[in-house]
Amino acid sequence: EVQLVESGGGFVQAGGSLRLSCVVSGFTFEDDAIGWFRQAPGREREGVACITPSDGTPYYADSVRGRFTVSSDNDKNTVYLQMNSLKVEDTAVYICAAERSVDYDTGVCVNMDYWGKGTLVTVSS
Repeated sequence: EVQLVESGGGFVQAGGSLRLSCVVSGFTFEDDAIGWFRQAPGREREGVACITPSDGTPYYADSVRGRFTVSSDNDKNTVYLQMNSLKVEDTAVYICAAERSVDYDTGVCVNMDYWGKGTLVTVSS
């Protein structure tokens, strides 16, 4: 059974930082990608960042590039999202997802196979 469990969400002032964690079980970091998505009320789900843990290659949405850092600890089967310089518009439920058997010709984190339940990040002014 594949499970993705997020943690680390909470309340933070604009300009502050949070680190989210995604612990993956029942799934190995091989030929896969782990992505972070976010969903805010009234907005569509948005891809935030993605990583291929096998080589640590990160991918970022333009809206977070330079502020967020995605990384993985493969021994712990955990992916992190370090969020710095947070803005009010970053407020959302952040969801971790896994894509198996990544096809680089199609694209990384395009079609996710497994989803976590999310962790809420609230950024206040």
